[in-house]
Amino acid sequence: MTFSEMMNIGLMQGFAGLSLFAVLLLMGLGLAIIFGQMGVINMAHGEFMTIGAYTVFMASTLVEAHAPAWMPYYFPLSIAAAFVFAFVLGWLAEWALIRHLYKRPLDTLLATWGLSLGLQQVFRTVIGPKEVSPTLPEWLMGSWSPSEGLDIPINGMFVLALALLVTAGVLIALYRSRWGLRVRATVSNRVMANAIGINTKKTDRLTFAIGCGVAGIAGAAFTTIGSTGPTSGSLYIVDSFLVVTFGGAASLLGTVASAFGIAQVQSISEFFLSGSMAKVLTLSFIVVVLMFRPQGLFASKVRR
Repeated sequence: MTFSEMMNIGLMQGFAGLSLFAVLLLMGLGLAIIFGQMGVINMAHGEFMTIGAYTVFMASTLVEAHAPAWMPYYFPLSIAAAFVFAFVLGWLAEWALIRHLYKRPLDTLLATWGLSLGLQQVFRTVIGPKEVSPTLPEWLMGSWSPSEGLDIPINGMFVLALALLVTAGVLIALYRSRWGLRVRATVSNRVMANAIGINTKKTDRLTFAIGCGVAGIAGAAFTTIGSTGPTSGSLYIVDSFLVVTFGGAASLLGTVASAFGIAQVQSISEFFLSGSMAKVLTLSFIVVVLMFRPQGLFASKVRR
């Protein structure tokens, strides 16, 4: 194998890592908003990702059956729909369940785990137990070949661009909007935020719903690189918590850096090792770093 071929393989594996990075980043962003900003352990976060993926699948099925002329255009609209459906369900979940369990992390863990199992059963009943995939528009198919022997999939580039766009939107909203100001004030000092007139309960509900909506976008992006089943989201929940914990629970910058590092280590090591050994190597790397920095890579200074 020539040096050029090795370079091309390395670049393609690196880009495969970027596709995984995009999904982990979107999942981690939603979880960082919920876990990092609110302290809620949401074990059903993966199911909100699955809701987004199933939204794209259902949109694809309906458009293909009743309006095939819209096939080139349905995908961006279904991403927006995935956010809306996950946002609404997250709002209802916070109102019906989560708001009664604040400051009780173990209770939220058990309650959201039960919600996760319930949603999985709903998926099996409504959609079916088998994995499904949407029919993607033609402009998402194929690959880009900047040089001979190097093929970069177009859907991977789209997912990466979507992840960066959503990340920029979340950062702008967190630091340049009234909602972001309320969230940061609540995280800094909840009692003082209440004292100056911020409705922290409404802020919590909106924050939880936005985090779930971002997970819905992650699910929509996931459909471009994998099939979806009732338990697809639960396969990513552990990795998502690793991303948030490794980066720093209250740091969105840490979430970005952590998602990139974990995805690249796992993707490149999978080329040389088996999938399980690559996972062990990734976890070992995280454990070693957390031994020296238990607060994560980019810990935020928060007043208690």
